[in-house]
Amino acid sequence: MNIILATRNPSKVAQIKEIFRGFPLPVLSLSEAGIAGEATENGETLEDNALKKALYAYERTNTPSWIVADDTGIFINALDGAPGVHSARWAGENATTVEITHHTLKQLEGKEDRSATFRTVVAIVAPDADYQFRDGEIEGTILEAPRAKPQPKMPYSPIFVPKGETLAWAQMSIEYENRISHRGIAFRKACEFIEEQLQK
Repeated sequence: MNIILATRNPSKVAQIKEIFRGFPLPVLSLSEAGIAGEATENGETLEDNALKKALYAYERTNTPSWIVADDTGIFINALDGAPGVHSARWAGENATTVEITHHTLKQLEGKEDRSATFRTVVAIVAPDADYQFRDGEIEGTILEAPRAKPQPKMPYSPIFVPKGETLAWAQMSIEYENRISHRGIAFRKACEFIEEQLQK
């Protein structure tokens, strides 16, 4: 039995594997599990997209496994909560990480309120196809310019500073970011849930 992370995003894989370090089951990305393709993320909520990704992997897995997948959005107060569920695509379907970063900064030009909330929803699909959700969120501020090179496929990492912190995500170590981030909170809850189920 394995834990399969339904993603190919190298930054997510590194962060999530760190959270599952020492877990009694092997933790594999889609590529490591030999699963081709990816789910279409056309849901209306983070829950919809997280579950789509998890079920995509579940339906293509030959070995009984636990599947975990997340969807994350940044909700910018001055933009009425945009981009939210569209955070990965609001600069265009094929926009690069850097293009999304700059598009976000352009949308906030002249705005005094630069507060935003990051939210992650994790879908957990059990070997018997039963599923659960766990989530995490954190408030912070969007900078006026990038402070560092973005993490791979993480366009907001050089411009978002969590509340109470002085560094942007991209300036933090994986260990520290996991300790305080929305994704870290959500995946720790997922890890604890799966561990509880394995002990039954």
